Amino acid sequence: MKILVSDPLSEEGLRLLREMPGCQVDVVTDLKPDQLKERIKDYEALIVRSATKVTRDVIQQAARLKVIGRAGVGLDNVDLEAATQKGVILMNTPECNTISTAEHTMSMILALSRNIAQANASMKKGEWKRSKFMGVELYNKSLGIVGLGRIGTEVAKRALSFGMKVLAYDPFLSRQVAESLGVEIVELRELFERSDYITVHTPLTTETKYIISSKELALMKKGVRIVNCARGGIVDEKALVAAIKEGKVAGAAIDVFEKEPPDAENELLKIESVVTTCHLGASTEEAQVNVAIEVAECVRDFLLGKGIRNAANYPCLEAEVCRVMEPFINLCERLGSFSSQLVDGRFQELGITYSGELAKNDVTPLTMAVVKGILSPILKETVNFINAVSLAKERGIGIKEAKSTKEAEFVNLIELTVKTDLETRKICGTLSANKQPRVVKIDGYYVEAIPFGDMLLIQNLDKPGIIGNLGTLLGKHDINIAAMTFGREKIGGKTISVLNIDSPLPPELIDQIRKTENILSAKVLKI
Repeated sequence: MKILVSDPLSEEGLRLLREMPGCQVDVVTDLKPDQLKERIKDYEALIVRSATKVTRDVIQQAARLKVIGRAGVGLDNVDLEAATQKGVILMNTPECNTISTAEHTMSMILALSRNIAQANASMKKGEWKRSKFMGVELYNKSLGIVGLGRIGTEVAKRALSFGMKVLAYDPFLSRQVAESLGVEIVELRELFERSDYITVHTPLTTETKYIISSKELALMKKGVRIVNCARGGIVDEKALVAAIKEGKVAGAAIDVFEKEPPDAENELLKIESVVTTCHLGASTEEAQVNVAIEVAECVRDFLLGKGIRNAANYPCLEAEVCRVMEPFINLCERLGSFSSQLVDGRFQELGITYSGELAKNDVTPLTMAVVKGILSPILKETVNFINAVSLAKERGIGIKEAKSTKEAEFVNLIELTVKTDLETRKICGTLSANKQPRVVKIDGYYVEAIPFGDMLLIQNLDKPGIIGNLGTLLGKHDINIAAMTFGREKIGGKTISVLNIDSPLPPELIDQIRKTENILSAKVLKI
């Protein structure tokens, strides 16, 4: 295995990678885009920090690439969609920078409040201008935190220790959790209107791009102070400059920029009431070592088959969880493949219901497996567990997921409802006592079919002689029946028969079976 490290990484992390048996680790930094595109072809793993830009072009050239490790939190320098479509797992290190970034944020708030950077520069010039650098206290001021995740929470704790009142906006956080921290949850508009200081701690997404711009700045108090140690582009730099010049904003502390490094003409660098640093949120000795070790461990464990952690496009599964879930993942993939070959028409919607004890777990990997199974008969090797859901959505297939912990006929049951433009069918599956996949219900008919190998599914009328005639036809073509199950709605009504056979059916035999008296339809499946 070959691992390319294209940005500087602490020696502690590199040592972990180099200790892997049969592994070659190449540290080649400052690669230009064309150089990276050419070089990446030979590697199974790529580890980057924020400098390397892993674009769609780079990923498309990576014939052997299995995993990208991002030593840090942000993923804006990696094309996540392209990695997902290619089936490449993208991992990051979301927790290692938490304390260092929170502490840097508080340092910036304090420096901004007490004019520390400006006073220091003045002193270096031999000046003594105490009155010029009059500051403000944090005590009893309101701090508005946009995004109360790990870093935002740590900032809140530190701000509370300074006697600040903390407001927070986070659409995914419950009011009860916030109150337990001593934080008041408010809507974004109210946060802007009430805060003396505003700090942002969200990723850069379509929703958070320019979450603070002219409109939002107009809502704020006169004399508000803005802090951004998260991602450039969350705060509209031009709008911020204008608000500072107008006197609406008293000052700002900026660690990240829309363009890094920023142009010399960037006005934020020229305004005295703005404190700037060069993306130093994670730049502590402790954070650098922790990030390097964490990303190295994640990539190493994945390459050695010891589980997936911290993946942005795959559920995080520890090795122990993998062992528990693996039989169900196998079941789900086979159910998906079985369903895909059973239905007629163009796929429109897939509903998946997980019932029983299974519903208490994270079923994300199971949904991935179902969708992979559905698409595999069509897309073959171009679909995998990583890109299956993405490919389905690209094709306009709606996916609905539900859980039920109510007692049912089976300890665990997975029910697929597949809707096409022609029909809707339901297929249910579970694991046998020895954890082997079984199809146990098809459109309300109870069966016990083994979703494996060459299969024949027949719908027929419940009349004597059907099975005998079918066995005779198969026997004449030297095709052995390995297993058979059938279910019926009532005596003399419709019946479904599912056969496992030892060899593929020739087309002419399929036609004969379909023309046999009392057989309504016949489907050939290969799982």
